[in-house]
Amino acid sequence: MGKKYAIGVDYGTQSGRAVLVDLSNGAEAAEHVTPYTHHVIDEQLPVSGIKLEHDWALQHPLDYIEVLEKSVPAVMKESGVNPGDVIGLGIDFTACTMLPVDEAGQPLCVQDAYKDNPHSWVKLWKHHAAQDEANLINELAAQRGEKWVTRYGGKVSSEWMLAKVWQILNESPDIYEAADKMVEATDWVIGQLTGSIVRNSCAAGYKGMWHKQEGYPSKEFYKALDPRLENLTETKLRGEVVPLGSKAGELLPDIAARIGLAPGTAIAVGNVDAHAAVPGAGVVTPGKLVMAMGTSVCHMLLGTEEKEVEGMCGVVEDGIIPGCYGYEAGQSAVGDIFEWFVKEAVPAYVYKEADEAGENVHAYLTRKAQELKAGESGLLALDWWNGNRSVLVDTDLTGTVLGLTLLTKPWEIYRALLEATAFGTRKIVDAFHSSGVEVNELYACGGLPQKNALLMQIYADVTNREIKVTASRQTPALGAAMFGAVAAGADKGGFDSIVEAAQKMARVREETFKPIPENVSVYEKLYAEYDQLHDYYGRGANDVMKRLKAIKEEQA
Repeated sequence: MGKKYAIGVDYGTQSGRAVLVDLSNGAEAAEHVTPYTHHVIDEQLPVSGIKLEHDWALQHPLDYIEVLEKSVPAVMKESGVNPGDVIGLGIDFTACTMLPVDEAGQPLCVQDAYKDNPHSWVKLWKHHAAQDEANLINELAAQRGEKWVTRYGGKVSSEWMLAKVWQILNESPDIYEAADKMVEATDWVIGQLTGSIVRNSCAAGYKGMWHKQEGYPSKEFYKALDPRLENLTETKLRGEVVPLGSKAGELLPDIAARIGLAPGTAIAVGNVDAHAAVPGAGVVTPGKLVMAMGTSVCHMLLGTEEKEVEGMCGVVEDGIIPGCYGYEAGQSAVGDIFEWFVKEAVPAYVYKEADEAGENVHAYLTRKAQELKAGESGLLALDWWNGNRSVLVDTDLTGTVLGLTLLTKPWEIYRALLEATAFGTRKIVDAFHSSGVEVNELYACGGLPQKNALLMQIYADVTNREIKVTASRQTPALGAAMFGAVAAGADKGGFDSIVEAAQKMARVREETFKPIPENVSVYEKLYAEYDQLHDYYGRGANDVMKRLKAIKEEQA
């Protein structure tokens, strides 16, 4: 049959990247990144310049198509692979990243009648302006004793589908009425490739509160929330929910010509980025936590039964790997915090010294931070620059650094921020364990583990667990390619299950990060302090963060 390949396309926050993968061994024959032309739209709309309010984060859907049209031909050209030997394509996406579409499946934001209304655009995962709606959803679910909410740690997030849909209905009912459906961006892109939009079970389960046995929450709940939402699941959220590993359809001739693949190529149903990373890391059994580390961190864990865990983004049967319960947790800012510090808070002399040393500023700060011992800076931070996803599920929380003096250096703050994100992960690991869901091994993938060894050592020391790092630089895209190969099936040279694909294609580095005992003992003390601050500011003892945010909004 000869060598066969699959393509995985990973849609992130700032860019999309395509990876062409050899199905015989998981080797990446070529990769290409396309930055989004319109980036994250969080200040004003393109062209019209209409200003956005606080906590908005939008994207342009045509940027996603541009990724396909640029990156897929690029990997084909670089590799020299015959299009006929590419048997499948899969994609993964940030979530919940959603958009309203018309009856033809076209985004409302590309139409003249709606393009000047911010609610017609793609709401990116980190759009947090629906927090008021999320609060009301959580209050009502608690009052009614809704069973489904326990699968999400007791709270739903403003990042998820229902809160975002309800915000559209509340603030722009004309857009709500004009929309034939509200869909995940990953499902919309798959629809552009195949001609038919289907909903993937991963995003529907984790972000849309859909359950394999029970479906969506009851019509009675939606009606109690808002009478206009009573029929939401039969109208705006209607559509078949298809399990991961399924074939969504085949590549249409028109777009096949535009991206340089053969018409009829198998297209897998869409997936969520962090979830695709799990088989990409070779994890197909319980007890292994996969951290997809980038601008944010998603924590994925497989279990053998459905248990209630505080602050989980969800537990979904077959949500990651068929036959397992997939748990998701997360931190809503990690790499974003480090990037903020470098862009907004680093003095000029640091840039000068970094330039003289031939280093970028992150590398310079990391080197200087590495010279410090654990606890030497005297600083402690809360990693809530973009709110808290797990375990508090509250986007109104904000970041803080404690212990600053007139002698504090930038690299000391930088290290405190690295440590803060590790403490946030430790909090999530502890939540799993206290609920009877084991975490025995940690796996890391994404851009951060590839670039920052100090960060990974701190995570190993804070969690007191060995960390393995995936060999692929594009683990979610590798996982997406695996699902593309499963969609094609063994008869075409692919695989009949994602477990088989992962066993054949996934690789981890030989080097691992092991806890250093003397660091572990210091971080136990610091984590105890973090834990107290976490509960003091995060569980209602002192709501100063929210009061400050309210004053800010009043004065805006």
